[in-house]
Amino acid sequence: SCSAMDHQPKFFENLSGAGKAIAVLTSGGDAQGMNAAVRAVVRMGIYVNAKVYFIYEGYQGMVDGGDNIVEVSWESVSSILQVGGTVIGSARCKPFRTREGRLQAAFNLVQRGITNLCVIGGDGSLTGANLFREEWSGLLEELAQKGKIDAEAVKKYAYLNIVGMVGSIDNDFCGTDMTIGTDSALHRIIEVVDAIMTTAQSHQRTFVLEVMGRHCGYLALVSALACGADWVFIPEYPPEEGWEDSMCVKLSENRARKKRLNIIIVAEGAIDCHNKPITSEKVKDLVVQRLGFDTRVTILGHVQRGGTPSAFDRILASRMGVEAVLALLEATPDTPACVVSLSGNQAVRLPLMECVQMTQEVQKAMDEGRFLEAVRLRGRSFENNLNTYKLLSHKRPDAELPKTNFNVAVLNVGAPAAGMNAAVRAAVRVGMTEGHKIFAVIDGFEGFARGKIKEISWGDVGGWTGQGGSILGTKRTLPAKYLEKIADQMRTNNINALMVIGGFEAYLGLLELSAAREKYDEFCVPMVMVPATVSNNVPGSDFSIGADTALNTITDTCDRIKQSASGTKRRVFIIETMGGYCGYLANMGALAAGADAAYIFEEQFDIRELQANVEHLTEKMKTSIQRGLVLRNENCNENYTTDFIYQLYSEEGKGVFDCRKNVLGHMQQGGAPSPFDRNFGTKISAKAMQWISKKLKETYRKGKVFANTDDSVCLLGMRRRNLVFQPVAELKSETDFVHRIPKEQWWLKLRPLMKILAKYKTSYDVSDSGQLEHVAMLPKEAETGAI
Repeated sequence: SCSAMDHQPKFFENLSGAGKAIAVLTSGGDAQGMNAAVRAVVRMGIYVNAKVYFIYEGYQGMVDGGDNIVEVSWESVSSILQVGGTVIGSARCKPFRTREGRLQAAFNLVQRGITNLCVIGGDGSLTGANLFREEWSGLLEELAQKGKIDAEAVKKYAYLNIVGMVGSIDNDFCGTDMTIGTDSALHRIIEVVDAIMTTAQSHQRTFVLEVMGRHCGYLALVSALACGADWVFIPEYPPEEGWEDSMCVKLSENRARKKRLNIIIVAEGAIDCHNKPITSEKVKDLVVQRLGFDTRVTILGHVQRGGTPSAFDRILASRMGVEAVLALLEATPDTPACVVSLSGNQAVRLPLMECVQMTQEVQKAMDEGRFLEAVRLRGRSFENNLNTYKLLSHKRPDAELPKTNFNVAVLNVGAPAAGMNAAVRAAVRVGMTEGHKIFAVIDGFEGFARGKIKEISWGDVGGWTGQGGSILGTKRTLPAKYLEKIADQMRTNNINALMVIGGFEAYLGLLELSAAREKYDEFCVPMVMVPATVSNNVPGSDFSIGADTALNTITDTCDRIKQSASGTKRRVFIIETMGGYCGYLANMGALAAGADAAYIFEEQFDIRELQANVEHLTEKMKTSIQRGLVLRNENCNENYTTDFIYQLYSEEGKGVFDCRKNVLGHMQQGGAPSPFDRNFGTKISAKAMQWISKKLKETYRKGKVFANTDDSVCLLGMRRRNLVFQPVAELKSETDFVHRIPKEQWWLKLRPLMKILAKYKTSYDVSDSGQLEHVAMLPKEAETGAI
């Protein structure tokens, strides 16, 4: 992108939608989060003074017209954020596939002056939209010839703009890391797997689970990764000849290692290398015949499409919806129809047909048996998932493992965060595969000083991915006061590298250890930190393990709290979240739960602002809106406490609404890790261990490891689109040590989003968006990021 000099920041409020009409429809299979996208499009459209229309029942409604196409208001999309599926309906539509049907659709749109379409659906729906756009001028001319519209209308509505958002639980669309609904579908699958594991454990059973994905194995693959399944079948990567034998050997080996259950995950579209289907029944019969294990099949089916959208899907869909309106406002007759999607942590626009073509390429590669190509075309995120799964699920025989004679210690530091155990498991298994001995430290630096350290093996970490909290035990204690004792332990156990999984204390701890290198040679070893804290306040990373789980807890609780008030008079809830001085949970929780305001430390506020918020809510309550939600970060202001804000709202809202307050507390640190945290924890930790191996090789001289440069003490973080190793010494300048937060935080850019969706006028810098990118086939080296 251009330098700041020649590029004035672009602000949303300077883009006007006056005189434009936008219609939104959902089409194809439903997906959780579609409603959040619809809500964002409607509110953003109204915000820029455009008219916004719902088209009910997908393309069918567009063809039928009448009251299937209605103008909507702000309140029309109130309280749909937490509802799964799509409230405007979706239908399979035969007529739209004919020119006749599209002619009728064009007539219905022109009558209402609609020339901007926002389509939320799968690749079929988006391809249809593109064809419609290409035919548009021809359709209008035909309508004019038939005397249905006048020549004036043909000129006035000459162009149709289209923006797509991919709503599909399969995550089968190329060009986007995550489609709307995928994360929620993973939530459903993981809930089921966690429940099945307890019963399988009791009876020593084998379970074969069939998950959705006719042409795409994403759900199967990621859920296998997230629950540590024994075997997975996906269409893109069929098992080799003779897989029946190797699978049975694997299952019986696991049983011999005292594992009481086996989980096998089958995508509904799974095939063998001759393109013959592998069904869940077939797999079950095989296990029963060959091994005689007690085996059950569970087909998840439509459960995966149902339920409330996860926090991730709500935020994703809200960001996409806003970006879609922006793209429509900026569209010209020359810009191709685009899809808005997510790459890493960044909203991007891609030409719709490029994505569709690439998605079709994958299918073609599979049909022709070019499976490696199919995996590559799915994108780096898919490829990373597959490689990590292969690395962690199959233990190679000891004889085949390299022997490095290096010892690596793994420890948890700080407060517990869901996903820590998944990270430890990945570290242990990857470390062993690389030939190291892995030592587990109990109770953080404090336990380290006391010599609570033991070798840990492959089987010890089985079943850890789904466990919340920290099994190793974790403490907030910093190493500075135990340096002597920790150095002793490192020497006694001959520790050649350290992997620290934790929050801000882990970061401070590494800074202290690297400062102590002058005095103690024992600390001259490679050290790496993997960020894990619900607060997401570690510099150098956009995300930390545990934050997604906490966000889901907050979102679920807010949904319940809102519901508790249904049927009562108007009510406002003041909810306090954790996070230390970091407003991530409060801000993102507010976005995901549809709150009216979020008070955070990073954005100072005064009494005038509080007053304005109360007045704003009072105005809202005079319409049909019944409930208000206000989130407050625990440390956002020492004087404007949760009690103070509650009392202020109670007093000022008298006669209009009453108030309740809720402090969420430690429930935000507990619970089973979300699919995102399991997957993120697993992948980032595997990568960190591979870095350790590389550094050990580089720093091994004359029979010992000696590393004392800055680049041998790193933090591995997710930055925008990539996973990057950053020396902790270089992160110092980016840190506010007093308040334990990074000086710059990416999510503050999303603040205005929440305000706009809550009906505030605000300034929104959108300089980041707008450039249409191209779907790149990434060269091998580019596999850096993509979670």
